Amino acid sequence: MRYLLAFQAILAPSVFATSSVVFESLHQVPRGWTWTQSAQPEEPVKLRLSLKQQNLDEFYENLMQVSTPDHPRYGQHYEGHELRSLLKPSDEATSTAVRWLQENNVTSIRDDGDYIFLRTTVATANKLLDTQFAWYQNEAGEHLLRTMRYSVPQEVAAHINFLQPTTRFGSTQPLATRLNIMNSGETATGQSKWISAPPELKENAALAVNSSCNSTITPRCLYQLYNINLKGSSAGNNQIGYASFVGQSARQTDNSLFAQTYAPFAAGKNFSVVTFNGGINDQTSNNDSGEANLDQQYAMAVGFDVPAVEFITGGLGQLVPDGDTPNPADNSNEPFLEFAMGLLAMDNAAIPNSISISYGENEQEIPLAYATQVCNMFAQLGARGKSIIVASGDSGTGDFCQANDGTNATRFQPQFPGACPYVTAVGGTRGIAPETAVAFSSGGFSNVWPRPAYQDAAVPAYAQQMANNFTGLFNASGRGFPDVATQSVGYRIIQSGRDVGVQGTSAAAPTFNGVIALLNSARIASNQSTMGFLNPWLYSNASAAFNDVTTGTSAGCNGQSRFNGGPNGSPVVPNAGFPAAVGWDAVTGLGTPDFAKLLALAAPNVQNQGGVISGA
Repeated sequence: MRYLLAFQAILAPSVFATSSVVFESLHQVPRGWTWTQSAQPEEPVKLRLSLKQQNLDEFYENLMQVSTPDHPRYGQHYEGHELRSLLKPSDEATSTAVRWLQENNVTSIRDDGDYIFLRTTVATANKLLDTQFAWYQNEAGEHLLRTMRYSVPQEVAAHINFLQPTTRFGSTQPLATRLNIMNSGETATGQSKWISAPPELKENAALAVNSSCNSTITPRCLYQLYNINLKGSSAGNNQIGYASFVGQSARQTDNSLFAQTYAPFAAGKNFSVVTFNGGINDQTSNNDSGEANLDQQYAMAVGFDVPAVEFITGGLGQLVPDGDTPNPADNSNEPFLEFAMGLLAMDNAAIPNSISISYGENEQEIPLAYATQVCNMFAQLGARGKSIIVASGDSGTGDFCQANDGTNATRFQPQFPGACPYVTAVGGTRGIAPETAVAFSSGGFSNVWPRPAYQDAAVPAYAQQMANNFTGLFNASGRGFPDVATQSVGYRIIQSGRDVGVQGTSAAAPTFNGVIALLNSARIASNQSTMGFLNPWLYSNASAAFNDVTTGTSAGCNGQSRFNGGPNGSPVVPNAGFPAAVGWDAVTGLGTPDFAKLLALAAPNVQNQGGVISGA
């Protein structure tokens, strides 16, 4: 990291002689915001400039090689310093950006490698970017310093991804998670509700599932349903991680009560916390902690006995308002960029081998350059042997099904980061014998990323069939998601000392995370690499190790808000929904995991035994 003082370049002529180009712009002030006044020249401005990385084509080729099971380089993951050396911006990119800033009298510059952070005044920023910063106010009375457009010299434009905050009207007001609390529950006493199990797992796991699991999901249900009977470990620095955003923090007291009630084998187990970007480990306030508690309690239980790490990231990400979130005061865009930056700065040994993210937004709400950068960073984590597992979303085909690009076209709404091709997206099911797709499970096809090669055998036939049913409503050649699914309804958690039921694909993500954490334990015990980027393996070797879900359908685009059930003004698409089908589908992906089969593929020398069921 370098700090640079600006100077007046008086000896050498400027290299920025060509005309500037408009780099980002808005056609109108975003809905929910009003221009109030021009900014004063002396007011301070802080900006982040993202530099383009080198060798991205080589990187993506290498990523697929180390992630594809039949390739000779499978499992030969990068160390952090190796990847940073490969991808670091060119000296020309850095020097061009720094010189441009210095020639325009920017007084404080910090070079952080992939980013340059700068502080200056409104007057200098206006001149630098050929723009006019102004103050805008939203309906909640919050004020932001923003601009409607900015320009940079062509020489600079060739080297940067974005410069923000400028045109992005986000908010720092966190909202409650979209985790759905099904009932307020009862005060948790710590009395065990560990349900008795059959003496052994059967070949058909569904036959061994307690009937209560048809409506109530506990760790015991998941072990039985998904044929899990292996105890994980911390050997080889194996850890399981999860993200906590928008002010969420898992509570130690709730975690202890959950273990006593539903996972007695984990009694006394704790979790560690890492904070990024000013995140706060809040153990005492009355703030909502439901999502973080769910993530911790089921990562710990399903992935037992792999140590759990919570990553609390402060701040909110960038928002492009649309009909779903027309008021930026309602911004719940999560700080994905800061989260990924924090992880990538760590040594490989310190980063958990599998990490779940139970947060997301409409893909179109995320600025393209921002989304592309974050997706690239998740790919980098995959190349370093880390599996990124995300909830597919809880809005089915979409809530407010209208494009925000000025056309107002009716469109299904894919989700971010689930539609990023370098994460594993987890959809939702409910019920047992058989499991069925749950209506709120988000899925579909990306408008940003094309279908990756690893999906070429599984996805096209389904996509074409759906395109015939819903002409023009989605991009049939886009990356299809979700990739897999697990139970998503009726999970019991302890929240603020109460035993409550919750639902959402935010429950599915930590569940599948636990499955992968156990596979990593088995592979480490066999002197094999960690799983890393999962999808090439899932769609080739492991596709037969999933329980195919063929009943149920997603829903959405019905003119009703997913938040309060009232009318939201969205275009209505009659019978909108992606149905479950034989093979891959856009509501449950490849299906739900059969752990014993996955284990036989990932670590054939390790037996599915010795876990909490056989030890109960």
